[in-house]
Amino acid sequence: MSDEAVAAIRAGKAVILPTDTVYGLCADGYREAPALRLFQLKGRPESMPIALLAADVDVILDAVPELRGRAGVLARALLPGPYTLVLPNPSRRFRWLCGTTPEKIGVRVPELPPVARALLDRVGALAATSANLHGAPDPASLEDVPAKLTEGAGAIVDAGPLPGTPSTVVDLTGPDPAPGPSSALRGAFAAAEALKELLGLGVPAKELPC
Repeated sequence: MSDEAVAAIRAGKAVILPTDTVYGLCADGYREAPALRLFQLKGRPESMPIALLAADVDVILDAVPELRGRAGVLARALLPGPYTLVLPNPSRRFRWLCGTTPEKIGVRVPELPPVARALLDRVGALAATSANLHGAPDPASLEDVPAKLTEGAGAIVDAGPLPGTPSTVVDLTGPDPAPGPSSALRGAFAAAEALKELLGLGVPAKELPC
């Protein structure tokens, strides 16, 4: 299946991929056209951002080198884990993922199932959003993924049932970690407050729990 999924991504097709939270709908993140097809397949407005997903923080830093520094330290403090971090994107890289806020970019580095980790190690960063139709519940299993998406995907990677709770989104673009301005930034307040408390204690980033 890994070869089939790699071939699908390289051909610009969508794949359905397990993460540490829910099943994701993913495509080549380095090219605009495959990412835009994700929006169309899911029925998600292109004005809404989706994440850049990778198996390792270093892959994210290679893709967006401006994140090296404070943003990179914060990313390493929380990742890998069930978070989508909204980070500064001063060079406006990956504009096709950023919706109406090209100066920010969302990144994901999950604790991936081995089969998904093997795929990401081969293809690098992916454009990623949950494998549901826009506004519908997030899928905890392949049975929860709508037929429109399974039929439209070039490959499907099965890792069995997942937790089903979507990633916590934390906006780190301001002077302090903070929840974002809308309800779409799920569960961010508690995570942001916890991170502020840890950073306020002066704990070195390498000692912060991931």
